[in-house]
Amino acid sequence: MSDSSQALSVAQRHAVDELLRITPVIDELGALFHKAGEELYLVGGSVRDALLGRLGHDLDFTTSADPDTTERLLHRFSSAVWTVGKEFGTIGASKKSNGHELQIEITTFRADAYEPDSRKPIVAYGDNVQDDLVRRDFTVNAMAIDVHSKAFVDPHGGIRDLAAKVLRTPTAPEISFSDDPLRMMRACRFAAQLGFKVDPVTFNAMKAMHERIEIVSPERVRDELSKLLLADAPRPGLNLLVASGLADIVLPELPAMRLERDEHFRHKDVYEHSLTVLDQAIALEKARDYKDGKPNPHHQPDLVIRLAALLHDIGKPATRGLDGDKVTFHHHDIVGAKLARKRLRALHYPKAVVDAVGQLIEQHLRFHGYGEASWTDSAVRRYVRDAGDQLEHLHILTRSDCTTRNARKADTLRRAYDELEARIDELAATEELKSIRPDLNGDEIMTILGIAPGPQVGRAYQHMLSVRMDQGPLDHDAAVAELKRWWAAQPHPDAG
Repeated sequence: MSDSSQALSVAQRHAVDELLRITPVIDELGALFHKAGEELYLVGGSVRDALLGRLGHDLDFTTSADPDTTERLLHRFSSAVWTVGKEFGTIGASKKSNGHELQIEITTFRADAYEPDSRKPIVAYGDNVQDDLVRRDFTVNAMAIDVHSKAFVDPHGGIRDLAAKVLRTPTAPEISFSDDPLRMMRACRFAAQLGFKVDPVTFNAMKAMHERIEIVSPERVRDELSKLLLADAPRPGLNLLVASGLADIVLPELPAMRLERDEHFRHKDVYEHSLTVLDQAIALEKARDYKDGKPNPHHQPDLVIRLAALLHDIGKPATRGLDGDKVTFHHHDIVGAKLARKRLRALHYPKAVVDAVGQLIEQHLRFHGYGEASWTDSAVRRYVRDAGDQLEHLHILTRSDCTTRNARKADTLRRAYDELEARIDELAATEELKSIRPDLNGDEIMTILGIAPGPQVGRAYQHMLSVRMDQGPLDHDAAVAELKRWWAAQPHPDAG
């Protein structure tokens, strides 16, 4: 048996096993729609994933029924029905089967398309599954199974492309990408999620049409980028994003890191370094989520650490310089944090994500001072306090940022960070480092000094916080004495 035939045979066995698992649900749905004189097909990603042996609990269907009819039929099938996607022809429902809650979405045969300058798709309903499938993004998502007859519908060779791990459009890619330019980014996402290659004709169309991605809303671009980054292996998808030119539009800071190197500027490839840091961050993200030596079965990919790892050096192109024969990137952490915040805001990421990623990039070099000189307990406290709720992310990013091939240097950095984490744990055990506060609060400061609320209270508070960082916790009497000592040394405009 040839490799391709064997792959097809495995895919077909997977599909049978997966479909048997959900047979009670699809049989009930099939009978319901058939009795109403409507066609119903399991479609798209659900069929693809069934063939790959990874069908989840989200099932996608397409139907000849209009949305009102679909809604009416689903109310007979489930008590949990929702219509948030009805304007796009989609009705949803949930149903328990074999102990699992299945999420079901049924969409009327349709074709989404864009006007040349529109950011929103125009929804047009169709009247047959063949026309629905030809307008889907890739052949591997353009397969369907008739829920009533169990007939397999594959007019564009999707199962063969699935076996060959190739992404190809059902129609000419120029037509497909013109209808929905976001499909070009989906190709990058599937390259990451599935490990598939884009066929040459499709890739050439992506390169030729990459600027059309500009008409797609920032939210849709953001969601595709996030899905790509949350894949187990984002690197192939990111490489495709850059090679196609799409990154020049949606994330220009990424290709900008491919700095030219010559006899003057000899340094590691910043772009490749960043992808390696991302790879290492993902491995650490998973490794640090172990419990009792076993991986956490509920582990979720971490978008913040992955964005920070990818973008941590985006300030280098703007800060590259020479100091004698040495290449420098002075303050690239500060510049990079500003660039990252600006880009993530443009992509409409939530403020919490923007702030966290910016903070991590801004602080990712802090540790290197530890390896060069012994830190006091005060410095360790400040490191923890400044990291705040991003401390675990900072641990991962800092460790991942070591990509040197010099085994001795890498081991020295690893041991230094092991030591820093151990010191953090020791101090945390006695001082609650993550929530360090001064030994006196604002009300106590005002009472002791006999002053009203105002800037002086804030300055006193900051002084006592600095003392807490430098000296650790003080008892109440010592804290009061220190506050009075500081206050006596301050200029008082109203005095004498």
